[in-house]
Amino acid sequence: MDLANGMLTVRASGAAAARAALSGTSGTPEHIQLLMGCAVPRGLPTSGAELRFPDCSLHVVPDVVLLTVAEAKLTVGFTELKPLMFQPVPVAAALRSVFSGAIAHVLAAAHLLDPRGLSHHLLGLAELVLRSALKAELDRVDALAARRREALDYMRDHLADPALGADAVAGALHISRRRLYQLFDDGQGVSERIRGLRVDRAKALLADPAKAARGIGEIAKDCGFVSAAHFSRTFRQVVGRTPSEFRGR
Repeated sequence: MDLANGMLTVRASGAAAARAALSGTSGTPEHIQLLMGCAVPRGLPTSGAELRFPDCSLHVVPDVVLLTVAEAKLTVGFTELKPLMFQPVPVAAALRSVFSGAIAHVLAAAHLLDPRGLSHHLLGLAELVLRSALKAELDRVDALAARRREALDYMRDHLADPALGADAVAGALHISRRRLYQLFDDGQGVSERIRGLRVDRAKALLADPAKAARGIGEIAKDCGFVSAAHFSRTFRQVVGRTPSEFRGR
């Protein structure tokens, strides 16, 4: 392993990552590897030092630290990590000092420490490095997620309004239609998302025994459909059954 001092490379590892690399497809890897060029304790054997736990492992050689953690144990999603993957990223001196100091302490005291607690410590260290190195990108993602939640909350609160649409949502959030569509860049348009939320609410109302006395037309109105016929047609397109058939089952 060869990495310049003060640089971090994040890699995906595991069978799923290997298959994705060979096939050219995307997938979530089993493990995330942090490869950091930094000073390590003096007296380290030339062969390095290694610690292994069920959810993580640590391999240290002169001037390079490799910390491997289970992707599922991280609170930073793999999608968020992609901007950092497979390219050297400079790490601030303060963060590098915290990381190398923590690694030195772990190696010095590993034989005295509880393995499970030590594993959690290393996972937390990986989180600290990843979140600090990705702070700007994560802040942007968090801001987008917050605005997306605001948009969805507004949609849910106004599903009964037949006029609910992209213009109404964008106006309520004081953003442009273009910006609204950027919040939902997963291939599902705003109108389609509103329709899905209306159908989900209708399914909940139809399945509720306490609402059994309510007619299909009333439920259609509560969910923002312009007519019972439009509601039945849309519901059947999405669910595969008419509202009456769904309620009967």
